Amino acid sequence: MSSAKNKKNLSPAQLAAVSRVFAALAEPSRLVLLQTLQGGPLTVTELVEASGLKQANVSKHLALLHDHRLVKRQRDGILIRYEIADPLIFSLCNLVCSKMEKDVKQAAAVFHPEI
Repeated sequence: MSSAKNKKNLSPAQLAAVSRVFAALAEPSRLVLLQTLQGGPLTVTELVEASGLKQANVSKHLALLHDHRLVKRQRDGILIRYEIADPLIFSLCNLVCSKMEKDVKQAAAVFHPEI
């Protein structure tokens, strides 16, 4: 998991912590919520409307995302607004999407070399 320049291997505890973050990102509904929050802070009601998910699911997923420090919440009167805790998470998502795009292009080249 560490970069080629930094040869220090992560400890088992560090690897477990990294694994938990990836596990939190492994649920498509959570990715939908993160993507929706990319536009700015929203309440649970606004997230339900924007995502099409059920309120109970949105609340459950937001709690898990908050526990993993991927979103933060702020009280706004009687409402609680959720927002991205660190926009760096989108860099990770972009890396994964870039890898997937590269894999698809390589597979397409094998089956359709004329492309």
